[in-house]
Amino acid sequence: KPDVCANVMCGAGRECTEKDGEPTCICIRKCPNHNKPVCGSNAKSYVNHCELHKHACEAGIKIQIKYSGKCKEGEVKPTKPSQPANDVVPVVCFAQNRNLLREKISEWIMSETVTPGWFQTGVGFDDVTQQYFQSFDKNSNGKLDSNEFLAFVERNETAAAIDATSENEVLLRGLCVDALIDISDDDSDWELNLKEFRHCLEPGFLPPQKKCSLEEEQYEDGAETQVNCNSCVCACGNWVCTALKCDPTQAPPTVGEY
Repeated sequence: KPDVCANVMCGAGRECTEKDGEPTCICIRKCPNHNKPVCGSNAKSYVNHCELHKHACEAGIKIQIKYSGKCKEGEVKPTKPSQPANDVVPVVCFAQNRNLLREKISEWIMSETVTPGWFQTGVGFDDVTQQYFQSFDKNSNGKLDSNEFLAFVERNETAAAIDATSENEVLLRGLCVDALIDISDDDSDWELNLKEFRHCLEPGFLPPQKKCSLEEEQYEDGAETQVNCNSCVCACGNWVCTALKCDPTQAPPTVGEY
């Protein structure tokens, strides 16, 4: 029996489940037990990224990651009311966002290489990537998880800037880091070893162009579908959906373009 959730990627804090033979995005039921605290835009501390997005989903509000670490004492709560759930659209990392981030990181790495000469030892791509890999492999397990990769990316503000006009810049960056891991993770463990890390950032690497599947049709990045009251967007070959509670009498899904 095919997995109906195989080509569905839900928004942050949500997971796909099967309901009446159809994929449905719901608030994630259990987060990984990772102690990597973050401060939310609601001035509350969370154990990790997942717990923040889980709470936002359950409350039906937007909460952005303000910074890594627990909120500082006296953190001011936002005076602007949170956006209601029925106005929320999925924040997604499109292939062009992912590719732009990869290119900027690759250019940053190459800018730190040194051509060997008479009076200096060369520093190559492999040297620079190994240095950063070891520096950000905080638990020394020989792999970078999404949080370690994100910390590496944020080391360079220029490379980390994907869309300065977006109010969801921090969330977008995290999603694009996940997208980079997805295209480079040969052993599918959601972490990158040194070989995978280097392959991801090689200047000549061409990321795959994936399409989204729906009812035996293929759709490009930016295609949009409506599943009851939830909106879904095709991004990097996956449907990313909101997870609102819907009226079961609503119309069936339709697909369109932005």
